[in-house]
Amino acid sequence: MGRYLTLGFVLAVIWLLLSGYFHNPLLLSLGAVSVLLSMYLGWRAGAIDEEGAPLSEFSWRIIPYWMWLGGEIAKANVAVAREALAVRPRLSPKIVRVPMTQTTNAGKVTFANSITLTPGTVSIELSKDEIIVHALTESLADMDGLADMGARVSRTERPRR
Repeated sequence: MGRYLTLGFVLAVIWLLLSGYFHNPLLLSLGAVSVLLSMYLGWRAGAIDEEGAPLSEFSWRIIPYWMWLGGEIAKANVAVAREALAVRPRLSPKIVRVPMTQTTNAGKVTFANSITLTPGTVSIELSKDEIIVHALTESLADMDGLADMGARVSRTERPRR
């Protein structure tokens, strides 16, 4: 039941933020109906389970991680833009294997998605204990930086019971 209430709250907040309608009663009621309909359809499809909504696998520490990741994305944007605009770009594509320390599927996917969200890097393949990553330059293939990102994701996970 908690998973459904959390999903309803998250959907309502997203609807409010994206629509911007805070004062119109008709539109607010239509938004509430759309949230309830989405929750019903998710329940009917059986999609609101541990895998479909892995809210229990993360703690509140995911929020500071997202803020940190935003900063890393901004720094990588600058680095990639600098190479894209350079007269003689120093592109040196590289493929590296990055070990994963995450214990949950949601943690592993969050780590892989974080790598792909960072400009200049793409997660190519995800296996049980490592991610194969393509990086645009040598500096973006920094194993210490990728390991730090992985450790930060691991710290956001709740331990398995």
